[in-house]
Amino acid sequence: MTRTLLSPLVRAARDLDARWERIRRPSVRSVIFDARTAMEYGMMAPVHRRLLADSRVRPYLMSSGRPQRVAAIFRDAPPGCPIVSPRAAMMSRFDAYLAADLVWATLPRGTRRVQMFHGVAGKWSQMYDRPTTSMRHWDRLFFINRRRLRNYVASGAIDSGSTAIRLVGMPKSDCLVDGTLSRDGVLRSHSIDPARPTVLYAPTWTRFSSLNAMGEELVAGLVDAGYTVLVKLHENSLDPKFINSGGVDWVARLKPILSRGHGHLIESGDASSWLVAADVLITDHSSIGFEYLLLDRPLVRIAMPELISKANIPAEYVELLASASTTVEHAAEAVAAVEQALSDPKEGSVNRRALTAELFHAPGQATTRAVQELYALMELDPPECVTVAPRTQQTYSASHARSR
Repeated sequence: MTRTLLSPLVRAARDLDARWERIRRPSVRSVIFDARTAMEYGMMAPVHRRLLADSRVRPYLMSSGRPQRVAAIFRDAPPGCPIVSPRAAMMSRFDAYLAADLVWATLPRGTRRVQMFHGVAGKWSQMYDRPTTSMRHWDRLFFINRRRLRNYVASGAIDSGSTAIRLVGMPKSDCLVDGTLSRDGVLRSHSIDPARPTVLYAPTWTRFSSLNAMGEELVAGLVDAGYTVLVKLHENSLDPKFINSGGVDWVARLKPILSRGHGHLIESGDASSWLVAADVLITDHSSIGFEYLLLDRPLVRIAMPELISKANIPAEYVELLASASTTVEHAAEAVAAVEQALSDPKEGSVNRRALTAELFHAPGQATTRAVQELYALMELDPPECVTVAPRTQQTYSASHARSR
């Protein structure tokens, strides 16, 4: 429920509750992160880890949608982080609520709600890229790029001058460009020989994905070619429900193939470090494919027309990914494309760089911007370790859209 739709009595009670908390604990803030998948938590994890360094801030983790799976969802979280149940959260007051999907936990005592988004691929456009319903109930929208911001305004989901608009970028992708990770370092940390070319296969989910159409054949071809083969499955592909995985146990199917050579099934929710480790990425249509381009390395795209249709992906996003990748239709073509990419990894670099400049706002400092905005929202001075970057234009106007 938005603040404008609250009854005067409820609004007054929440304001009184907030003022009382400020009197009791003037320098303490509570923040809750709500996720349904490990991937969603991965989008918010850099912000979570940054807040853990401030003793004045108390971060909590919760899965309002899948409370029975919290251990798996937050498996990549630092040890000892408090996890609360949806029922316990209802009894508490939080200064900020963060989500990377369209989840909405019931918090009767009120909070300030922040939407961080969980990708840039344009899938399920009517919900995530051009919403057919209002998004005005969010107090802050941490946009990853101006393209989606423009689409939100054009679709009527938000107003052009909304105070909720913040152009932040993608905190999860900072590590791809800030020099904290190296290819060889990541591989050695997992006891993988860095001398061998490394190929990462990261398909999206649904029964219309390349995984269902040719995944076993493709992985087998890469293993037989002698590459180090990394496979990162979408979390929904691990769900036995037919609508998510096609009813296939993909771990059971792929592990024997990977064990024939130098293959590894990635189990972490956030694949960012593995992107750094890969010399080439193969995908169909996934945000991870766009994120990989920040490394300016070759991308092989498997064309899956039915996936594009069923996942309601706008043609512009299909064309964008195609412009910065090598498109194939069959497993054997993908294996051949990997060999070609390794022989000339700089080919296509201009297009890759242009696309990442379009889809990722100022990568490398997105976490700092997100944390800075969060402290402002919570009305708390940031610690000295949070560098206050120059504020970019946060509000959006139709005139700005026309000028681009």
